Amino acid sequence: MNAFIWAATALAILQLPLLVVACVRRPIDGLVALELSGVLLTATLLCLAEGFHRSFEYTLPIMAAVLGTISGLVFARFLGRWT
Repeated sequence: MNAFIWAATALAILQLPLLVVACVRRPIDGLVALELSGVLLTATLLCLAEGFHRSFEYTLPIMAAVLGTISGLVFARFLGRWT
């Protein structure tokens, strides 16, 4: 195990408080937790790709970053209609 695998493990553990915030708090706080979760997921996937020395797996974190941003904007748009 190298430092990238340890970093990916730590980043994955940091997702747990965000899950609690998304489930318990107001919807707008859940949106912020969703956006931060997308950033942490992207960093986790990048660390895993580098840690396992698989260069072809770099496309997944890039797509996760793009789709995470788009999904946050769509969620914010529909959240604005109901609040």
